Amino acid sequence: MSSRREGRELALQALYSSDAESLGGTFALKKIMDNFADGSEPSLDVHGRSFTFATELVNGVLSNSEAIDRKIEEKSKNWSIARMAKVDLNILRLAVFELFYRPDIPKNVTINEAIEVAKKSAPKTHQPLSTAYLMK
Repeated sequence: MSSRREGRELALQALYSSDAESLGGTFALKKIMDNFADGSEPSLDVHGRSFTFATELVNGVLSNSEAIDRKIEEKSKNWSIARMAKVDLNILRLAVFELFYRPDIPKNVTINEAIEVAKKSAPKTHQPLSTAYLMK
């Protein structure tokens, strides 16, 4: 798994924890990393790069959360953010952050990565929701 994919998955976990437990995003990410590290040197190197990318994503989403949520609500017909499953919502938040605030990441990469993370993280019944939003 690439360090960026791993970073996106870590960021998703941190944002979900931040929502569910009212933790700060950076604190949630550090808590996850403490539980995630397995102690082997090569793994720690990959985790370090993943952690750096995840931190950038988490901080970016949280810093721009109002604008990101507005963009999601504008495209979400008949769905308020309050009704969305937290996993789906945070996958969308990460993708919208990358699409609008990270010009260094190609849009097609962001969309493909969001779909792959959704396949792994969201229940199968929710995956079409995330995919449909990203295709708008």
